[in-house]
Amino acid sequence: MDKREYQRRRETLMQHIGEDGMAVLSAAPERPRNRDVHHPYRQDSDFWYLTGFTEPDAVAVFVPGREQGQYILFSRERDAERETWEGRTIGQDAAVSEYGADDAFPIDDIDEILPGLMEGRDKVYCAMGADPDFDQRLIGWVNALRARARAGVKAPLEYVSLEHIVHEMRLVKSKAEVALMREAARVTAAAHERLLGVIRPGLFEYQVEAELLYDFRRHNGEPAYPIIAGSGANACVLHYISNSDELAEGDLILIDAGVEMNGYAADITRTFPVSGRFTEEQRLIYQLVLDAQRAALAEVRPGNHWNAAHEAATRVLAEGMVELGLLSGSVDEVIESGDYRQFFMHRTGHWLGMDVHDVGDYKVDGHWRELEPGMALTVEPGLYIPPGSDVDPRWQGIGVRIEDNCVITRDGHENLTEAAPKSIEAIEAAMGGG
Repeated sequence: MDKREYQRRRETLMQHIGEDGMAVLSAAPERPRNRDVHHPYRQDSDFWYLTGFTEPDAVAVFVPGREQGQYILFSRERDAERETWEGRTIGQDAAVSEYGADDAFPIDDIDEILPGLMEGRDKVYCAMGADPDFDQRLIGWVNALRARARAGVKAPLEYVSLEHIVHEMRLVKSKAEVALMREAARVTAAAHERLLGVIRPGLFEYQVEAELLYDFRRHNGEPAYPIIAGSGANACVLHYISNSDELAEGDLILIDAGVEMNGYAADITRTFPVSGRFTEEQRLIYQLVLDAQRAALAEVRPGNHWNAAHEAATRVLAEGMVELGLLSGSVDEVIESGDYRQFFMHRTGHWLGMDVHDVGDYKVDGHWRELEPGMALTVEPGLYIPPGSDVDPRWQGIGVRIEDNCVITRDGHENLTEAAPKSIEAIEAAMGGG
């Protein structure tokens, strides 16, 4: 991402804050995996969005109107011994030259410097609750200033949510962000498509996962979330990640996997027949879900409200479930009562971006938000009929979800993941079962 993109974001943020306020945002802490090993580090998305800085032990401070510089970054100092073990530390010089900070200081000096930056400001914008340990430090700095009120020191009087501003900014993607998401979608779609020549009875779910990991890592990406590769009845478990069972002849496998590249996620779900050809029952359920997705996609355009796609998908699924005998009653009754939730229990999509379930309110003032150009979302209806359901046994154990990633355009949407095959004909032809 170009440095100017981050600079524009910071300028927008400081316009919202105003010269009576200032903002303080901490980097994500490192997380231990076991005794002396940490999980691979991933920066807090809001911090990354505003700074492009990907090291831990960092605090970004934004002080609108400060003559000496409005963006101050506290981070680790260069240390030759640590760098022998862990590699290059960015340090203060590069924080200015490479990351656009106006001032940069060692993180160990924050207790002495940060309270002075707060002095004279009315409000502190912060992510209170995201990191309780940092919250206590922040409160301590403000309280220390308040204790000096008799000496004429003006301390902030109010804590304000920083997330509300930043998350509204993140909701609408720039051209540069869409380009990164388009690349993540391309890599993910190609990985799903390649599976069509790999999947066969006798493989294990973890081997399918391994194929995806190979494609993600060879493009310098990583999974945006734990990979779901659920075959047979496991496809009916929404967040199944054990990926431990053997693929059996005649089953379906539901694969929900997306790569994260340069901080931006893709999120694709496809459902394939393990043997290369759908059974009659699987074909009917799959086509129903695909029809529901097409109806939902037709509603993904500017000016429509967020829930329009879900309403369209739900109606198609309800009609199909009544027609197939999975549910009884009229379609309107099935929808009004919520009976359809036995087999379709989740929403039809979510925001997408730096987080796979990205930030942004779905309702504004109690009403579903209208879609605007630059918003990015998933469209993912599904049907899940686990064993033991009160339906004809021929339907039991079938789980299908189909998910694509869309960006709202001026006159509709761009489906970033359309390249991943999803029609019955295309899937069977690619698997040799057509």
